Amino acid sequence: MVELILNSPIILSLSVLSGLAVCFGAILGYAAVRFRVGGDPIVDQIDNLLPQTQCGQCGHPGCRPYAQAIADGDAINKCPPGGQTTVNALADLLDIEAVPLDQEHGEESGMKKVAYIREDECIGCTKCLQACPVDAIVGAAKQMHTVLKGECTGCDLCVEPCPVDCIDMLPVVTGIGNWTWELPRGSAQQVMELIATDQGRGVAA
Repeated sequence: MVELILNSPIILSLSVLSGLAVCFGAILGYAAVRFRVGGDPIVDQIDNLLPQTQCGQCGHPGCRPYAQAIADGDAINKCPPGGQTTVNALADLLDIEAVPLDQEHGEESGMKKVAYIREDECIGCTKCLQACPVDAIVGAAKQMHTVLKGECTGCDLCVEPCPVDCIDMLPVVTGIGNWTWELPRGSAQQVMELIATDQGRGVAA
């Protein structure tokens, strides 16, 4: 077997390459584990409370960067899409005092909205595609564009770039497909205590 490999340049080359691939793979695998950079759990928790509209109204390019900024000491009241509810949830998580929503970054809207393109007026300029932070608009140059309602976060960033003003922000009508149960008002700790209380029901003393 060894003699066959040594006498065949192709087999020898493949064997050498396979051996190098295994060695480099092992080195890269070790480096990935040894030098892995762990994420900050508090940033993940803050990010989970933000509405994920990626609108940039807070002054940051998205919800994750704003979560990192909050963890670093930035104000918690710069998110109009999340509103006062999100401010209160962040204050509860960080164990700090809740403050009113900063109106300089926008006003809270009590109703979720999505973008709607009046397709017969669309000229296919693609400017809304470039503005959308979540790729919720599909279309091509000089072709009709449309919005994927299920992906649109209602950030409103596509409206201003439109040169023919054919984009409207329409309220989302609550139906069977998007209805959700409202969580009890109060802190996360109160919710967990409520769940724990419900789990204890029916248990014999």
